[in-house]
Amino acid sequence: MKQLVELKDVSKVYNGNRSNAALDSVSLGITAGQVTAVMGPSGSGKSTLLNVIGGLDRPSRGTVVVDGVDLGRLGEAALARFRRTRVGIIFQFFNLLNNLTALDNVLIPAQLAGVKTGDARRRANDLLERLEITDQRNQYPARMSGGQRQRVAIARALINNPALLLADEPTGALDTRSGDQVLTILGDLNRSGQTIVLVTHDERLASTHAHRIVRLVDGAVVDNRDEAIRPMVHVQ
Repeated sequence: MKQLVELKDVSKVYNGNRSNAALDSVSLGITAGQVTAVMGPSGSGKSTLLNVIGGLDRPSRGTVVVDGVDLGRLGEAALARFRRTRVGIIFQFFNLLNNLTALDNVLIPAQLAGVKTGDARRRANDLLERLEITDQRNQYPARMSGGQRQRVAIARALINNPALLLADEPTGALDTRSGDQVLTILGDLNRSGQTIVLVTHDERLASTHAHRIVRLVDGAVVDNRDEAIRPMVHVQ
């Protein structure tokens, strides 16, 4: 099966402190079309791993290849273009701009990528309809529920049809019902072929919804196992 993401001997050190590496010689492959859950205690390197895969941070050592592109060979401008067009990111606390409507928040990555306005608006409206939040498209984030805001964040992450979707604790700021709704959406996306890397503290979420679990401790992979290969379970 195709490896959409390949990390080889990747380390990340901040402030030159090699004795406390955020990532320590991580080698890892992520299969296209599957859901990979990244788990570990606080400070284990989960978010750093996600940032390195998404091109938000450069490793101190090692190689990161995403969708056939060696990120280390890209300059800053090319790396920014790569992030906009090939990677979608869902943040735990949504990271929406409060002075923009839901629709305008979704449109931001498409505008940055130079997508024609008409095409971008059609894509954004299609996503909002798919995520059952069309009635909120002209609403501002402060007037929306947590679940609604997370749906807007998911639409924004998908606007440029990314090969890879990264989700950093996507249900962590939500109540149980809203969290289950978001997981249903992610499950539907995965069944349509979307590759997802999901950072979570939730054992139930990982064991129920991931094809594979990667565990980190002190920046190193200590467990890397396949679950029963299946689509993400649809939450009722």
